[in-house]
Amino acid sequence: MRIAVIGAGIIGVTTAFELAVDGHEVTVFERRSSAAEETSFANAGVIAPGYVTPWAAPGMPAKVARFLVSDHAPVRLSLPLSAAEIGWMWKWYRSCDAATYAANRARMQRLAFYSRTRLHEITEHFHLEYDRSTGYLVMLRGEKDRKMVQPGLQVLRDAGVTFHEVDAEQARKVEPALNPDTPFVGAIHLPQDEVGNCRQFALLLKNECQSRGVAFEFNSTVAPLSRATPGSLQVRGPDGGTAQWNFNAVVVCGGVDSAQLLAPVGLDVPLAPVWGYSISAPLREPLNAPRSGIMDERFKVAISRLGNRVRVAGSAEIGGSASKKREGSLQTLYKVLRDWFPGAAQLANTGGAAVQEWKGARPMLPDGPPLIGATGVPGVWINLGHGSSGWALSCGSARVIADLMAGRSPEVDIEGLGVERLAA
Repeated sequence: MRIAVIGAGIIGVTTAFELAVDGHEVTVFERRSSAAEETSFANAGVIAPGYVTPWAAPGMPAKVARFLVSDHAPVRLSLPLSAAEIGWMWKWYRSCDAATYAANRARMQRLAFYSRTRLHEITEHFHLEYDRSTGYLVMLRGEKDRKMVQPGLQVLRDAGVTFHEVDAEQARKVEPALNPDTPFVGAIHLPQDEVGNCRQFALLLKNECQSRGVAFEFNSTVAPLSRATPGSLQVRGPDGGTAQWNFNAVVVCGGVDSAQLLAPVGLDVPLAPVWGYSISAPLREPLNAPRSGIMDERFKVAISRLGNRVRVAGSAEIGGSASKKREGSLQTLYKVLRDWFPGAAQLANTGGAAVQEWKGARPMLPDGPPLIGATGVPGVWINLGHGSSGWALSCGSARVIADLMAGRSPEVDIEGLGVERLAA
């Protein structure tokens, strides 16, 4: 088939790859000038399937309310909120009950473990070399943090995840560069989890796509789909002119703007941008940097070793815009880096190279899991709404959509990941 993929983030690139592997003629449309320039550009890079869970969880509304008065809150609201954002938060609130959370958590984790397996298959088969390292520590600053993670540890046990509860001395053997002046009671060590550079992987996989005949149309903006002719795309190209492209099928992987593309065909997808932040800086001294990745459980901030750089990522901001960075969110990242690995990175204020400060929109559905599959509109398919777990879910989601389009049963249970969930 002739298939269009809208969006060249990590979801769009992996989708194009799997469709090309199946022998389809694929064209990818991307409004930016390169692949992985938005949400996939500078994320934390963590692949930890056991920690892939919905943001809509029991107790989260109360936590969010408490965070509003915290200096280093992991969740923030940028007021005023639009009517759409308020509506999204109401749907999120209604999804925070225990039964809904448990079902959505199971859906996401099944897909996450399958996705990691597919990521490793692709990486090993094509000998892809990108910044990656194995091992992940969840740092527990105090007894309250240790108590808070216990329900999550039972989830890991139920999922068969390998992990070890370690004390501070054992944690320092895993990550010798941890700041000796920062007190903590212990950590959760997940030796099989990993961190990797999402954008590097996306660019390498784009090259593999092109070697299989996939065409990438950059600086090209797709107009909202037409119900009468959903396979006929109106595309504004880099020269400003508009052209019509005809396809047998279209897969929408366009991040937050996917909802706008799909609205004319009668699909109401409650996507919202939940903004995340990161800082990336060159190593100052490798021996003072993490070997792989850690998560500060209290502040929900990840620190990742990506080759010769350190990346610190976190925060969840509802409302706001890409152009307005909240200084408090960035300062939280700097604080956590200083707490755990002082002197590891060349920061601008120490005379080193400039730090890359980034803010990106995670396209999130209120209940958590992505939507993958047919839309009910002939020829229109979706692979979207992965939120903060896009990198962890990308390879599995792409293989699932390719199998579904080929009429095959996916190798993983995809119950609850289709558009029928919107009507529930």
